[in-house]
Amino acid sequence: MVVEILNEIRKLDERELLSYWIKGEYEEAETYWKLAERAKELGLPEEVVNTFKRLGDESKGHGDELYKIYRQNYGDELVEVNVPNVESLNVLGKFWKVEDLKDVLEIAMESEKLAETIYRKLAEECKKEELKRVYLTLADVERGHYESLKKLAGGIVNGRP
Repeated sequence: MVVEILNEIRKLDERELLSYWIKGEYEEAETYWKLAERAKELGLPEEVVNTFKRLGDESKGHGDELYKIYRQNYGDELVEVNVPNVESLNVLGKFWKVEDLKDVLEIAMESEKLAETIYRKLAEECKKEELKRVYLTLADVERGHYESLKKLAGGIVNGRP
């Protein structure tokens, strides 16, 4: 599946690619914010709630950064792209009780790892230096998201949700 999505992403022109990632970052932000709300409803520790909130805020910031580049080059209206979002976290429906948190974190970690890999690959293939720098920065941030989630998951395995 990853290879297919990456192949589809490679077919996109720069405008479509930026639209794709902007929408993806905003979707990811919304998901993390909803995870934070759900974690709070479940009475999970503030560390869990705050990590999800922070990851949502960072994802929105990534979307804003990419949208700024997009507006400078193409105007305000994003183009429609029919490629599945690699950062789409299908975890909300699984997060109904405290015991689900470990699975939710593992799915989110995989998503972040995948996004990092794709950002790095796109940076390798990118000809525009500004966009290449953005992709590498975003790859590093996705790595940071992964590490944050891994730390939370490690705490859960060690008996402290």
